Amino acid sequence: MIQNDDQFSMDRRTALQNIGLALLSAGVIGSPAGLDALIAADPEAAFKDSRLGALKDLNGYFPFTPAETPEAWEQRAEYVRRQIQVAAGVWPEPENTKIKATIHGKVDRDEYTVEKVFFESSPGLYVTGNLYRPKGKSGPFPMVLSPHGHFAEGRFYDSGAQKVQADIKAGAEKHEVGGRYPLQARCVELARMGCMVFHYDMLGYADGFCLSYDLIHRFAKQRPHMSSEKNWGLFSAQSELRLISALGLQTLNSIRALDWVCSLAEVDQKRIGITGASGGGTQTFILAAIDQRITAAFPAVMVSTAMQGGCTCENATYLRIGTGNIEFAALLAPRPLGMTAADDWTKEIESKGLPELKQHFKMLGVPENVIGKYYPFPHNYNYVSRAMMYEFFNQHFQLEQPSPIVEADFKPLSREELTVWNKQYPAPPGDEESEIKILHTLAKNNAAQIERLTPRDQKSLAEYRRVVGGAIAVMIGRPLPEKEDLEPENISEESRTGYRQYHTLIKNKRFGEVTPTLFFLPEQWNQKVVVWLDDQGKAGLFKADGSLKSPIQQLVDSGTAVAGIDVLYQGEFSKLQAAPTEMPVVKNPREFAGYTLGYNHPVFSKQIHDILNVLAFSKYHDSQPQSIALAGFGFSGVRAAAACAHCPEVVQKLAVDTGGFHFTEITSIRDLRLWPGAVKYGDVEGLLSLCQPAALWFAGKSSSIPELIQATYNAAGQLNQVTLYDETGNREAAAVEWLLQ
Repeated sequence: MIQNDDQFSMDRRTALQNIGLALLSAGVIGSPAGLDALIAADPEAAFKDSRLGALKDLNGYFPFTPAETPEAWEQRAEYVRRQIQVAAGVWPEPENTKIKATIHGKVDRDEYTVEKVFFESSPGLYVTGNLYRPKGKSGPFPMVLSPHGHFAEGRFYDSGAQKVQADIKAGAEKHEVGGRYPLQARCVELARMGCMVFHYDMLGYADGFCLSYDLIHRFAKQRPHMSSEKNWGLFSAQSELRLISALGLQTLNSIRALDWVCSLAEVDQKRIGITGASGGGTQTFILAAIDQRITAAFPAVMVSTAMQGGCTCENATYLRIGTGNIEFAALLAPRPLGMTAADDWTKEIESKGLPELKQHFKMLGVPENVIGKYYPFPHNYNYVSRAMMYEFFNQHFQLEQPSPIVEADFKPLSREELTVWNKQYPAPPGDEESEIKILHTLAKNNAAQIERLTPRDQKSLAEYRRVVGGAIAVMIGRPLPEKEDLEPENISEESRTGYRQYHTLIKNKRFGEVTPTLFFLPEQWNQKVVVWLDDQGKAGLFKADGSLKSPIQQLVDSGTAVAGIDVLYQGEFSKLQAAPTEMPVVKNPREFAGYTLGYNHPVFSKQIHDILNVLAFSKYHDSQPQSIALAGFGFSGVRAAAACAHCPEVVQKLAVDTGGFHFTEITSIRDLRLWPGAVKYGDVEGLLSLCQPAALWFAGKSSSIPELIQATYNAAGQLNQVTLYDETGNREAAAVEWLLQ
C-alpha cells in the first residue's frame, strides 16, 4: 500500500530527509518530499535484497562449477576471458607493434648463456629481465616465460646462507646454490633441458622500478594531489575510470613479453610455457587464460578456492566478480596445466579445486592434461615444486630428458651480471612525475585505439559493438534476466481517475534481488510502456499533493502505461537500510577500489540491474506490450543510457537528459557514481552510441549531435532516428511529446 508519511514518527521522517539530502549531491536520489509519500508506514522491512548484505572480499570462497558440455563451456569461457581482459585494461587487445628490445651483457656458462633485456611495453613503461639460451642444441627451442613473484628484490633474490641451510634440513631444497638462488635455479635447469627462458621483473622489483615497489605493491592511502581530473596517478578515480591498475600494467608487460619472445626466430611457437609462484603465479594463469599462444602453464602456490591474492598487483576492478582463480586456471584447458600448493591458502587444492578441474579437463577430452600436488612447506617455489615443474615441461614439451630430472648446481649470476641498467643504459626515473607521464600516455593511446573503432559501415559497427559493447556488458555484469528469473509480488492495486496504480516488487530469484516498482495502467491501454527513471526514484513521478506530475499524467492520458522504479538506495530501500553517502567498501584498510570492486559490482552497475529487471518484466509480461520506451532525467538519464546500451533490442525509444554529466568529473574512489571503465569506453556519449537501433532523444548543450553518436547511427542507416533537444524549455515535457510521436 502506498501511503503518506503522517504515520511516521518525527525522528524517522527527519532521518529519511537527512539521507535524501546527503544523496542528492551524489545523484542517487533527489528531494525527499515525494519520497515521503511513497514509503509505507510499516517500519518492518517489506522485502529482503542480497545487495544490502555483506560485501565479498579476497578472503571469500571461490568454487568452480564445471560446465556440462564443451559448448556450454565455450560460451562461459569467452565471457570470463573478456572479463579478465576488461578488468586488466587490455580489452581490446594491445596492438602487437614491433618491439625494439635492447639485448646486451651476455654471460657465457658452459651449458647456457644469459643476456640482459629491456624494452618499452608502453612509452615509459619497461619490461626488464634476463634471457637464458641453451648451448650445444639446435632450435627451434621451447620458450618458458618466468615472472618471478613476490620474492625480495625479484630476479636478484638471495635467500641467504642461514635460510638455505634450514631449507635443506627440512627437505625443501637440495643444493646450497639452488636453494639460495631459487629463481635463477629454475631458469638454469630449464635452459639445460633445452628451453629458452625469459625471466622478467614484476613492476617495482629488481630493475622494474619505473613504477616504484611502494606504489605497485604497498599502496595504502589515497593521494589528493594525484586525484584531480587533470593530475591523476595510479589507484585514483581517474585511473579506475580508464581501467588502469597495477595488475593491468603488469599484465600488459606480460603480454608484451610474450609478443617479444614470439618474435624471436629461434622460438618454437608451438611450445611456449609460463611458470611463476605467488604473484608470479597470478601472472602465470592470468596471461595463459587470455592468450592462446601460451601452450602450457605451471602456476605455483596461487591457484585456490580460498584467498585470491592479497597484493594490489593481484587485484583489479571487475576481475573476480562471479569467478575466481580456479576458473581462471580452467581457461587453460585443453592446454596442459600443472599446479603446486603449500601450507598457505592453497593447501586444500587436492580436495577443493583440483577435483573440479579434473572433471573439467575430462569433459574436454584431455584428463591427462591437469595435475596438482600439495607439498607441506611454507609459501614457496622450492626444489620439490621445481622438480615437479621440470617433469611437467619435459612431458608436454617433449624434451626427452631422462626422468627424474635432478636439478644440478650452478654458478649464480651476481647482481651486476643480472641488472639491465648501467652507465651505457641508465635507468628511467621512478617518481610521481614519470608515473603521471606513463599513465597519461597509456590512457591517451588506449583512447586512440578505441577511437579507431569508430564505425563507418555495418561491418565496422559490428566490431565496435563487439569491443565497446562487450566491455559495457562486463562492466554491468549481468545479462537481461530470463522470464523464469523473475517473480512479481503485487503489494497493492488502486483505482485512480483514468488508470489503475499497481505497487509491485519485481523479484530476481536468481540473484536474490528486489526492484520496487509502481505501474500506472490506463483504462484504455495502447499496449505501450514507458519506464521512467528519476533521481528521486518512483517518488519523482508525483507532485507534492500525491497526484501525477504533468509529463506522467500526459503519458497516461494518451493510453501509455508508465513504470516508475526505485533503483538500489532509492525510495523503499531506505526502509531496509540507511542509504550510504559514499561507496561501500570491504574491511581492508588499504584505500584501493579493486579490493572491493574486484569482487562486487559498483553501485552504478547494481542500479542498472534494477532497470534490467523492470525491462525484462515488461518484455515478458503476459500482456505482451507492443513497445517499451525508457526515459531518464538527471543522473538517472545516465542510468537509462547504460541500460539501453546493454540491451538496445528491448528498448524501442530512449529519451534522456543527463544534465551535462560526464564520468570524467569524478575524482573520488568513494563516489557513489564511480563506474570504472566509463571514460575509457567513451563516457556518456559512448553509452548513447551503443543504443542503436533504439530511437534516441537527448537533451544536450551543443547544437549538433556528438560525432560518435552520429557515426554509430549513421553506420546503421538510422541517423534520422536521433533527435537532439537544445532548447531551454521543459525538457521532460519535450521528451514526452517525442515519446508520443
